[in-house]
Amino acid sequence: MASVVPLKYLAGYPDNLRVQVQQLLDRGRLGEVLLAKYPQAHGVRTDKALYEYVMGLKNDFLRNSEPLSKVAFDSKLHVIAHALGTHTAVSRVQGSKLKAKREIRVATLFKDVPAEFLRMIAVHELAHIKEKAHDKAFYQLCTHMEPQYHQYEFDLRVYLTHMDEVGKLEWPGAG
Repeated sequence: MASVVPLKYLAGYPDNLRVQVQQLLDRGRLGEVLLAKYPQAHGVRTDKALYEYVMGLKNDFLRNSEPLSKVAFDSKLHVIAHALGTHTAVSRVQGSKLKAKREIRVATLFKDVPAEFLRMIAVHELAHIKEKAHDKAFYQLCTHMEPQYHQYEFDLRVYLTHMDEVGKLEWPGAG
């Protein structure tokens, strides 16, 4: 078997998967495989469209959860900080009441990727409304909202590896 390579985005995955990804990278075929599997970028281009997209998912799966006041693409989120999206609750005193505003921010990287990757990050951040930690309950909620969650997360990590090694892929339909 080939030696196991330290692909940082795939560190928690089995050796055989990391070796396969490295072999595709070495042969210059990783981008081709990703484009074949996910041939089209999504059409969500603006913060308003992202808000509507995420609210649609929230209404389908988390109707009774706390409301979201903002959903936006954020150019300050970078993979280097290991954050592709964030969820925050900002508490403010209004009169005698404490009001919390929930926000979801998604890295601008997600403007130009397939719909499956956008859905994965939206589901991930929405799951944090109910489950704070990345534990079993959190991932069960993610897979309830998106049954292919783990596959999409893996493929996104493969894409991030491609970006590090080769550069960004241009999906048809990307802005």
